[in-house]
Amino acid sequence: MTEPTTGQTAENGPAGPAGPTGRPRLALGTGAARNLATTTKSVPQMQGITPRWLLRLLPWVQVDAGTYRVNRRLTYQVGDGIVSFVNDGADVRVVPPELAELPPLRGLADPAVVEGPAVLEGLAARFEQREYAPGETIAAAGRPVDGVHLIAHGKVEETGPGRYGGEARVRILAGGRFFGEGALLGAVAGEGGESGESGEGGEGGEGGEGVEWPHTFRALTPSIVLTLPLAAIEELTERSGALRAHLEEYRDTPPPPQTRHGEAAIEVASGHDGEPVLPATFADYETSPREYELSLAQTMLRVHARVADIYNGPMDQVEQQLRLTVEELRERQEHELVNNRDFGLLHNADLRQRLQTSGGPPTPADMDELLSRRRKSRFFLAHPKTIAAFGRECTRRGVYPSCVEVEGRRVQAWRGVPIYPCDKIPITPAGTSSILVLRTGEDDQGVIGLRRTGLPDEVEPGLSVRFTGVDDRALLTYLVSTYYSAAVLVPDALGVLENVEIAR
Repeated sequence: MTEPTTGQTAENGPAGPAGPTGRPRLALGTGAARNLATTTKSVPQMQGITPRWLLRLLPWVQVDAGTYRVNRRLTYQVGDGIVSFVNDGADVRVVPPELAELPPLRGLADPAVVEGPAVLEGLAARFEQREYAPGETIAAAGRPVDGVHLIAHGKVEETGPGRYGGEARVRILAGGRFFGEGALLGAVAGEGGESGESGEGGEGGEGGEGVEWPHTFRALTPSIVLTLPLAAIEELTERSGALRAHLEEYRDTPPPPQTRHGEAAIEVASGHDGEPVLPATFADYETSPREYELSLAQTMLRVHARVADIYNGPMDQVEQQLRLTVEELRERQEHELVNNRDFGLLHNADLRQRLQTSGGPPTPADMDELLSRRRKSRFFLAHPKTIAAFGRECTRRGVYPSCVEVEGRRVQAWRGVPIYPCDKIPITPAGTSSILVLRTGEDDQGVIGLRRTGLPDEVEPGLSVRFTGVDDRALLTYLVSTYYSAAVLVPDALGVLENVEIAR
């Protein structure tokens, strides 16, 4: 019998070089085979792509002139009703011009008002800083009004006597809000009046000696409150003729007829008999309506001509570069619609539509209160972690939110209103966030998106890619632009649940 020669096996013939294990290979290896093969490749992936529900759900309105004007009935609300503070370590001070947010002091921040800014500085210097633990009473119902209180930090609960005994919650005030501003009028009032509601910022009416708090104010969280004592108010009023004259003018000027929404009233007669003289009226308009200019997001995309020419298969390099760039622009567009200080939804919610959570995490009761402030709520918008926190609160109470079907997928909802995730809503370092609820569309006087379509070199509605040439380094350059904004047609179209705690 003939023996196999060196390099052969009895069964398979010639053997190849030794493999990784030291034994001879019997076939071509995969490493060498790849030299003759192609690979199946994915398109470039990107982690930053999100569902962008806000861009998909907003009704978009074409803006041909670059500016969208929102005409409304005349309203008498001035300012935002929120006071700002500065701190130096643990010491907190109110910014003097911000005191003009208190209704009795409105107008004093105007430099044209004689001694106005100086009066506000004098008032700001007399505020005393006080700290309260959770559950501690700041002002008790039935006790004399002791001054003006500004909430610099924390949450304060206002309660009053319930219809059937016990206490009923009136509202929750957060940082920047105030109450007791009616005490400013006590120093110029001929005789004390009853303290009552005088605006969105806090508790107003006439104050002074002998006037009692109608409600109780109690700290829900560790709170810092700046208080202007009644004695300081009386002293400053005696020393400053400008302050006294301003407060007397405010006291003696009757408020103009207005609706509960703050709009100029339209007089209407109803339920009458005979031939009475009917009221004459007209609908007054705002003389300086809000105008929204289209904002933009732009970038210059550069691609080397060599890359575009010889590394262009099987995928078009320019096309993939543009695709990823457009995705990033759309993400920035949604971020701006939420966070931009000029037109972003978080900064354009009306003060009366900003609510505080009852305890910290978002509860079913908080969501119900948010829904009760408007008609035809279309959807909620919240950070995914906020949605998870709401789910935990529902589980803790044995409540199971329903789901609705949107575009073939099931979305968590509350009272039939879908809750969409949006990671553009910020989370503060303290672990708090916000929940938005919107009514949308021009026909429903809601929130709308603004854009300009029909642009040169448009690749998507409102987004254009314009080739700008090749430079002396053989770089192809493309200008990628998108134009957008958002408008809130009436204040109750947008609501915000603020300071939502998601850390527990």
